[in-house]
Amino acid sequence: DEIKRNRLLLQTNGKTPSEPIQNDQTKQAFLLSLSSVHPDTGEIIPLLFRPPAFLPISLPLVVITSLQLRAKPTFFCQFAFHAYTTGFALLNGNGTTKAEEYSLQEKQILYGLGAISYAACIGAFPLVFMDRYTSKSSLTQLVTKKLLPAPILGLMSAFTVAVVRSPEFENGIEVMDRNGKVIGLSQKAGEKAVRETALSRAVLFGTTFFLPAALTYFVERAKFAKTPRALASVRMFAITSVLAGMLPVSLSMFPQCGEIKRADLEPEILSATEETELFYNRGI
Repeated sequence: DEIKRNRLLLQTNGKTPSEPIQNDQTKQAFLLSLSSVHPDTGEIIPLLFRPPAFLPISLPLVVITSLQLRAKPTFFCQFAFHAYTTGFALLNGNGTTKAEEYSLQEKQILYGLGAISYAACIGAFPLVFMDRYTSKSSLTQLVTKKLLPAPILGLMSAFTVAVVRSPEFENGIEVMDRNGKVIGLSQKAGEKAVRETALSRAVLFGTTFFLPAALTYFVERAKFAKTPRALASVRMFAITSVLAGMLPVSLSMFPQCGEIKRADLEPEILSATEETELFYNRGI
């Protein structure tokens, strides 16, 4: 109800001059609408999958996933982590994809479940391999628990985004001119939107896993932390700091309102407009 009231306020202020006292109200209404309503469909995004909820929900999942204890717990932790991030990518992706011969949402959910399961298996595989086929030497422990998790998590985060949003580059997304007029559907714009989002997610979680692990390793080697509890505190602080710092960096790597050159688009769009640049919703 609050979101609907604020959107009505925005529509009203768009038609009538606003007093100075209403400017702050309009700004707050715009921020609430921006963070809770999908820009393509106008539907209200579920509370847990809105951008302001991403950090407080993903942080404990990242912390638990980073423990890397045994294969089975790691699988379930990675499954929960990828389930949330994949759901976030699905609900905050581009909503202009059209498909008539099947239910697009059902296909995305099915693809998402497959991608989540695969990503969780890949994340737990190094621990399974270590337990069954190699000795638990210090070098093996270092590679398995310190070096591999970061690139694996980054790659799998990008993979789940690409899979769950694959209909965007299979069927195309809407591209618009500067006035917001829809010119047509473009697979190339959809590919660019998914590629940029996947890259930003890989950078976010790959860095969030790598830097705290490296810092914790050097703190442990230098014996700055005298007890396991102190070392765990250092890890927690590092993960929280890096994730909080990398989140705005990741989200701002590419603008949400993406731009694409007219020359890079399909021939049917080239013939439909003379604009040199077109725009699309990249998603988050």
